[in-house]
Amino acid sequence: MEKLTPAQLVDKGICPTCYDKEHNHSLYGDNTNKMLYENDLFECFLVGNPRAEGHMVISSKKHYKDMMAIPNDLCAEVFVFAKKVMNVLKSVYQAESVYLCTMCDGPMNHFHVQLIPRYDFEKRGSKNFVKPRKEYVEDKEKIAKIRKVLSD
Repeated sequence: MEKLTPAQLVDKGICPTCYDKEHNHSLYGDNTNKMLYENDLFECFLVGNPRAEGHMVISSKKHYKDMMAIPNDLCAEVFVFAKKVMNVLKSVYQAESVYLCTMCDGPMNHFHVQLIPRYDFEKRGSKNFVKPRKEYVEDKEKIAKIRKVLSD
């Protein structure tokens, strides 16, 4: 079977995030070691190709195209949780700040927010949203600290 890319799925009208979940993480790979928190509504995990160390995503489990489509109670829960995670990221990774962004890039987007740490040696501003992607480096100590705080 031919392996489809996210772009090919979008062109076919299929949400890549939902496809990945329905097909045993065949698109983005198993992220069990990157998963930091999940409940019935959303999950929070480290990005496999981060723009900065500590780059995380909070993604709804159910498909919603974007923030405009999610129910108000889920929106409130995700953003209150995001605030907590931003403070944890700042502390654990010694970041100067943490950017939050959500984007809708086409008809088959899946609601998610990205949390991208910015460090004191980096310039401030929107260029941090398009920094080159890096290779993921697992830091088990930091992951354990974050999981502990988020589970309390």
